[in-house]
Amino acid sequence: MKTLLASLTVFALCTSSLRAVDPPKPAAPKVEVGSQAPAFTIKDATGKEIKLADLTAKGPVLVRLTCGCSGCDKELAYFQAIQESYKPSGLISLAVFKEPDAKVASYVKEKKLNMLYAVDTKGESWKVFQTKSMPTNILIGKGGKIIAIATGCDPGGLVAKKVSDQVAKTLNTKPVDVKRQVEEKRNEKK
Repeated sequence: MKTLLASLTVFALCTSSLRAVDPPKPAAPKVEVGSQAPAFTIKDATGKEIKLADLTAKGPVLVRLTCGCSGCDKELAYFQAIQESYKPSGLISLAVFKEPDAKVASYVKEKKLNMLYAVDTKGESWKVFQTKSMPTNILIGKGGKIIAIATGCDPGGLVAKKVSDQVAKTLNTKPVDVKRQVEEKRNEKK
């Protein structure tokens, strides 16, 4: 009798502890070309909330997860040229930096950044977009479908050229040679 009672007690404890465990959460949909962009909200430097869904309702969005390292810094001019060139056709660019606010504020002022930007020192944006690469550029079409993902850095402008070509195709416009634009600006400063 004691053995039966002990067995029932152990069984009851085991089954009650099983019920206390939360069911596994479904995995987030994979972030890949052709999929819907994840729900993403971040605050800009002024504290204003930026919702990716609101931006993609207006037109294509280029999200750039980046930093101020030497490679990303050299590449920034190309992405500024992309924003300047395609903004009249509806492109919105959003740079998300991983450095502290004060450093980014100084960097933005020095570089005369011409796009929306936000700071994410904890790297939550990289988790949302399921990447560890820096930089990662995600082109999202109007309505929120991911059109292209370009990872890695090329200070010579090759990644930016590929992104520019995709933006032009998305906007059904002539591609802009952002590399040439940047080189011309550099030569003007000399």
